[in-house]
Amino acid sequence: MKLIVGLRNPGSDYEGTRHNVGFEVLTRVLERKSEKLGRAPLKVNGQVAKTGRGDDRVFYFASNRYMNDSGASVRAAALYYKITAEEILVIHDDIDLPFGRLRLQVAGGSGGHNGIRSVEKALGTKEFSRLKFGVGRPPGSVDPAEFVLKPFTKSERGEVELMIETAADVVELWPEEPARAQEMASLFGSEA
Repeated sequence: MKLIVGLRNPGSDYEGTRHNVGFEVLTRVLERKSEKLGRAPLKVNGQVAKTGRGDDRVFYFASNRYMNDSGASVRAAALYYKITAEEILVIHDDIDLPFGRLRLQVAGGSGGHNGIRSVEKALGTKEFSRLKFGVGRPPGSVDPAEFVLKPFTKSERGEVELMIETAADVVELWPEEPARAQEMASLFGSEA
């Protein structure tokens, strides 16, 4: 079984922001499967959808907590569904990855991403997969914390849609073929 997490800040104020792009990817995957997130069990504190049966089930999850505190919900979901850290994929924005790039990696550090730091702390390990979505560095002296809470520009949005589609392809491939999913992510935008 697998757990796929789209990091976000809940609420309409954060829709379309750079920080919520992990949730956008998760939503796109579910749209393709004609599925929607529903209420997770109370102790999990989030929204969940599932596909497959038995050991082939994949759970898609979004925390109802703010991103910087989302680790507790991810841990609760993993415990509830009996999924180990090695079977978790977290989708998130990354300001250190150039805009237009994707990267799928297993383990590694948080890179200063407070949502990932929260998940690492709650799980007690870094041994989970991450699909990083490059949102680029903030311009000039713009505070990174403010930058990620802003929506993509109109000129960026077209490329973001293409990235979301490719990221959704990567997510769909990951449960069965993680190595191919990693290669697909690494090739996207590499010609730029």
